[in-house]
Amino acid sequence: MRNCFSKSRSHSTRKLDHRSFKFNAARHCNTGTLATAGYGTALGIVRSLHAQGSLDRVYFTETRPYNQGARLTAYELLTEEIPAQLVCDSAVSALLRSDPMIRAIIVGADRVAANGDTANKIGTYQLAITARYHGCQFIVAAPTTSVDLHTKSGADIVIEERDEAEILVQTGFERQGVLEGRLERVEVQVAPVGTRAWNPSFDVTPAELISAIVTERGVVVKQPGASEFDMAGHMRGE
Repeated sequence: MRNCFSKSRSHSTRKLDHRSFKFNAARHCNTGTLATAGYGTALGIVRSLHAQGSLDRVYFTETRPYNQGARLTAYELLTEEIPAQLVCDSAVSALLRSDPMIRAIIVGADRVAANGDTANKIGTYQLAITARYHGCQFIVAAPTTSVDLHTKSGADIVIEERDEAEILVQTGFERQGVLEGRLERVEVQVAPVGTRAWNPSFDVTPAELISAIVTERGVVVKQPGASEFDMAGHMRGE
């Protein structure tokens, strides 16, 4: 879908941009041009907020174990000169406590169930929990192609478990080579040989913890008193 979110960014930013001063945001994994081949979903919202002068700074997670944030999101933010800082995945709770200007955590989605339960990169669920505790909006941005009405809830989503080596071994480029313009890929063992690891690729965030779901059609919110979303109604254009 070419630039599917560029035409709906006014929908996605309206819920956030309700104050006269700039604010900060945080995000997880990579959901920009490199991941979506268009304007971007969650990172597209960040782009829009920056373009309209509403965003002071965006914090983004390294996104272990594959480091999509540190490798891909960092590149896109640097390229577009959007003020940003990288944080460890485990630092987000401390970040929200230390920076009261953070109004939202914005994430993408690999699959959205009919009730709004959302499967996304591992670590998303814990971000939603800390966002709720700190009174921060938790926004999911995804194309309608990620909405699966045949999946009633997150309980029906099968989570892929990947190779232990992705956690136990880190890959990157030799630093001096990068500084000299040479990309030499290296692998580094970060845990003792024989260490076992649990490596789910995704987790499921309950709809109850999500403030809004943004698609190219607009913003989906829950009815007053409801804990789930009506994604079927959104898909019908209601």
